[in-house]
Amino acid sequence: MVTGFVVTFLSSLAMFHLMTGTVSLAGSLDQVKDRGGAVGSLVAFPLRRVVGFWGAFTILVAFTALGVLLITRTTFREAGRTFADLVGAGWHKLQGRDRRRRTAVVEVRQSPPRLVPMQTGPEHELEPVAARRPPPRKPAARAAAPTPRPKAAGYSLPPLDLLTLGGGAGQSKKALDETARELEDALIQHGVDARLTRIVPGPTVTRYEIELAPGVKVARVTGLSHDIAYALATPDVRIIAPIPGRSAIGVEVPNRRRQLVTLGDVLRSPDAKEAVHPLEVALGIDISGRPQMLNLSELPHVLIAGATGAGKSSCINAVVTSLLMRTTPDEVRLILVDPKRVELGQYNDVPHLLTRVITNPKKAADALQWAVREMDRRYDLLAEAAVRDILGYHEKYDRGMLDEERYDRFPYIVVVVDELNDLMIVAGRAVEEAVVRIAQMARAVGIHLVIATQRPSVDVITGVIKANIPSRLAFSVASQADSRVILDLSGAEKLIGLGDMIIVTARDPHPRRIQGAWVSEEEIHRVVAFVREQRKARYEHEVFEAAEARRAEHQEFEGEEPAVMRQAIELIVRSQLGSTSMLQRKLRIGFARAGRVMDILERRGIVGPSEGSKARAVLVSPEELEEVLSDA
Repeated sequence: MVTGFVVTFLSSLAMFHLMTGTVSLAGSLDQVKDRGGAVGSLVAFPLRRVVGFWGAFTILVAFTALGVLLITRTTFREAGRTFADLVGAGWHKLQGRDRRRRTAVVEVRQSPPRLVPMQTGPEHELEPVAARRPPPRKPAARAAAPTPRPKAAGYSLPPLDLLTLGGGAGQSKKALDETARELEDALIQHGVDARLTRIVPGPTVTRYEIELAPGVKVARVTGLSHDIAYALATPDVRIIAPIPGRSAIGVEVPNRRRQLVTLGDVLRSPDAKEAVHPLEVALGIDISGRPQMLNLSELPHVLIAGATGAGKSSCINAVVTSLLMRTTPDEVRLILVDPKRVELGQYNDVPHLLTRVITNPKKAADALQWAVREMDRRYDLLAEAAVRDILGYHEKYDRGMLDEERYDRFPYIVVVVDELNDLMIVAGRAVEEAVVRIAQMARAVGIHLVIATQRPSVDVITGVIKANIPSRLAFSVASQADSRVILDLSGAEKLIGLGDMIIVTARDPHPRRIQGAWVSEEEIHRVVAFVREQRKARYEHEVFEAAEARRAEHQEFEGEEPAVMRQAIELIVRSQLGSTSMLQRKLRIGFARAGRVMDILERRGIVGPSEGSKARAVLVSPEELEEVLSDA
């Protein structure tokens, strides 16, 4: 800056001496004093003798401009762009006057865009673009008619008045400009030649987009995250380098004042009103202020993970409440698993539920096994109906092309698990097998998983589960290792909690930052009470019937597998040889298990007591085998 003042001062004196008549010091000191002084004469007089008046004038103007650029810390690129904008604006203004003079048509020019703290619209430019013309209007394309959703007789959807709107003021322009100046100063102090191009304020964080000068490496900015956080006096910043699809780097800075985003804000948005699929749920608002709806059928399964208190349960409540607000029990049925017993119990007796809210981990594993059997049944129906997925099946059924006595219009099923860790501890193998089978095949028949856990470790979120559930929702975690377990990349450790999330889906693998929607317990109670008045809950008891029958068989054979016991009975009775070693060979089981099977058969009166090394006596004849097997 001092250099700029010196250059500007010397150039100005020389310019004044040149314009008032160049006089040498040897001529007249009084004239030199009146024409810029000795400094101006020493610069201007020899310069004019060498390059002439116009050459000296051009050189002095250039040095004066250079001094101004040094004082204002403006690069040549910025100066050239500003000059081009001024020339372009003037040219378009002249063209507008000429056009009005010729056609006498008055044009209404748009005012330059302003930076507003929060708006549900496009991103806001930091620099006005006055010369930009509006895009030409395209002819409105005829929208494809969506598949008609069935109308439930006597059932009304809850009104949006049951949900409240969010509050809280956004960021002021003064605060945003101040943070932008501090960010630019921090980059300059660390020797990074960059220019701030856009400010995108959001409800939780504000993204400052910068463009690097030619030759500046992106790694120089990514390594300054802690230095930038120190300069801005903020806990942490998240750097996106580069922003997908753009030649810019994003610096996400937490807002000093957060804006509350509620479920009512999202469901009242135009995006929610245009959503026609029954599985589109409200997720939140992204960093640019646009409401985000999430289609569960496109995910098709989602894994939610994060630390305690980061917002997982609030996200699940928002998803479930969205389904209650937008769908009928004929469209979507729910299976809710809540091992913690305190989060989802308020949804009991809702007509959308297939069973009561499941709190027992063993019953949760049984429900997942039932979902697998239901998936197989639906695939059989799809194969008989000669359709590919649930959409084609519903369309064919609604047109009356399927026999109603043979086929049923099965609804979508959403299985919500609030804590996967408890299920993996109690019945890890059965849960993992059921989750993997559903994740691999259930999308086409309308069965979808929403799984949450507060322990993002490899023994809970196994590699098989991760490979089959590509869509992830990551909330704030403690370490970068946990972030990599959830998202396979870092970034979740820099989230600030309270619903702040990063989403990665199978359709859009680029991570997006979203502030999750909040729904209070009072709102949930109002929605649940309204839904209960519309229809009584009808629970499907067959969900647990097969598991209970299997447990009864296990109890009948003292905990041993019924299939193994029936094979043992058939072998011993047909061969009339009660040998433990034969059971080992034929059934391929160990000695201890074979001895336990033989003891059970003794208590049931099929074989006699042990006689040392001899084979046991068989007390049942081959003619009585059918009767014994039927009793078993």
